[in-house]
Formats: sequence, C-alpha cells, structure tokens
Amino acid sequence: MSKFIAAAALAASLAAAPAAFAGDWSLAIHGGAGVINRGSLTPEKDAAYRAGLDAALKAGSAVLEKGGSSLDAVEAAVKVLEDNPLFNAGRGAVFTADGKNELDASIMDGATLKAGAVAGVTRTKHPISLARTVMEKSPHVMLAREGADKFSVEQGLEQVDPSYFRTEERWKQLEAWRAKQKAALDPTHLYGTVGAVAIDAQGHLAAATSTGGMVGKKWGRIGDSPIIGAGTYAQDGVCAVSATGSGEYFIRTSAAYQVCARIAWKGEDLKTAGDATIKAIGDIGGDGGMITMNAKGEVAFPMNSSGMYRGWASAKGKGTAIYADEK
Repeated sequence: MSKFIAAAALAASLAAAPAAFAGDWSLAIHGGAGVINRGSLTPEKDAAYRAGLDAALKAGSAVLEKGGSSLDAVEAAVKVLEDNPLFNAGRGAVFTADGKNELDASIMDGATLKAGAVAGVTRTKHPISLARTVMEKSPHVMLAREGADKFSVEQGLEQVDPSYFRTEERWKQLEAWRAKQKAALDPTHLYGTVGAVAIDAQGHLAAATSTGGMVGKKWGRIGDSPIIGAGTYAQDGVCAVSATGSGEYFIRTSAAYQVCARIAWKGEDLKTAGDATIKAIGDIGGDGGMITMNAKGEVAFPMNSSGMYRGWASAKGKGTAIYADEK
C-alpha cells in the first residue's frame, strides 16, 4: 500500500469514527497515583483532594454541557489541577535536584491525531495550554526547555516568575530528599501527575497530561507525561488515555498507545486492555495508574498502586475516588 493510499485510509477511518458514538459526553480526570492507603490521609486532606477533583470536573463538564469540544474540556480540567498546589503540576510542582521547578505537559486530539507537548518549561503558568499551542501554532509536536519558554512568550501565553510555582511543602520534600537521597519520601505523591480524557457530543476524544516530574530529578530528566504514546494518547473510535506512574516504565511499554492498540487490533474491551497494560508495566517493575475512555464514553481506571486521585463526570452524574478499592 502506498503512503498516499494509507494516508487516505487513515483519514477516512478518522472521519467515520465519531458516527459510532451514540451516547452523551463523558469526562475523567486524575491527580496522580501512589501509596495511598486508607488512613494515610487526614479527613481534612481527603476532603481537600476531593474538592480539588470536583473543581476540575466542574470546569471540564461546563465545556461539554454546552456542546464544547473534548479538547477544550481536557484543557480546562487540567488547568484547574495545575492551579491547585495539592497536585504535582503547575503551582504544586516538585523541585529538581537543583532546586528548580521544571514542568512537562502534553495534549492530543483524537479527531486528527494532532498532538503537542512541552518539557522542562519554567515560566508558563499553564503548561497544558502551552502544549496545545505547540500543537496548533507550530509545525512540531514537542518543544523543550529554553526553546519552549521562548515559544511561550512569543505566543503570548501568561508568564509568571519561577517563584510562583514554589510551595513550602514541596521545598521541604526536596530538603528531605537531599538529606536522604530518597525520591519516595512522600508516598502519596510518588507519581504526581494530573490528566484528563473526554469525549464530546460529536464523539471526538481527547487526552491531556501535566506534571512537575519527580522530586530531585537530575540531568534534565523527562518522564512519560509529555511523550505521546507513553503518557498521553487519543484516537477517535478507539480510546483516550492519560497515565500517571513510574514514567520510565510507561515509556518502555508505550503504555497509553498500548491500551488503544489492544482495543483496535486485538478487540479487547476497555477494562481488559487497561488491566493488561498495567500488568505489562508491573512485569518489568513499574507501577502507577491510568484513566482510560473508549469510543462509547465508558471509563476505566486501571492501576497497580494502592490509590489514585481520580474523578469522572457525564450527563448522568459524577463522582470522585482516591483509594484503589473505592468504586
């Protein structure tokens, strides 16, 4: 098959995909996974996390309820989570070994397979919006570090002083890491990331992910969050995924894309595909979780960690959960 015929076949399949969707809009979000056992959070902290998840669901749902696009919805939800210092993204980002906040994000449009990502940005208030701008205003998929910061200024995105991202709790985590050289000092934020997946009334899927990375990361380390196919993936008619976990393992297993490939090529249902992918990650030593959504707007939350901050909403209602055994 020539590349022209293949491209035409892909375009036709993407154009036809939304027709299979006959349901209402749907949204799912996450705020990171880790060792979150029952009793590990105070009642006040538990309530605060749920309130943060509710706020993000409200923002994304407001877009979808009005007939807005899934892309707008996932961006809106993630921006709320980036503004909340409880979550390791945006203002709540952890510090690198050098005492800096370096932010990663990505977004993908299931209708076109277009995607945008940024890594190591330091001054953009909402990295997820910068990732979308890369997708829509540049010929590239990923920009990193100084180049991404420069592009952000050129495109007129809101800039902040790097001190905006500093929180005292995150700084104390860095000091503890420096004292013990142990990254897993805060097990409830072992894999801090935020993300969203959605399907709109037109049947289009989208996914978005944003993170501050790992406490004490060195050498410009980049995890799975800004990598399309590892931490983020969306394809109309198939699925949308945002991951949170030990990033190196999600990269090695192409985790987000693997879920969609299992559905598209093996005919697996959403839960089976997600569980099998998490098992593949666990088999090589990784852990974490994912939010997944299929072309019907159904949602699943596969994980092999003891908890994941998560929530879901549709025209039928909404809910939040934290612990792995919480339905």
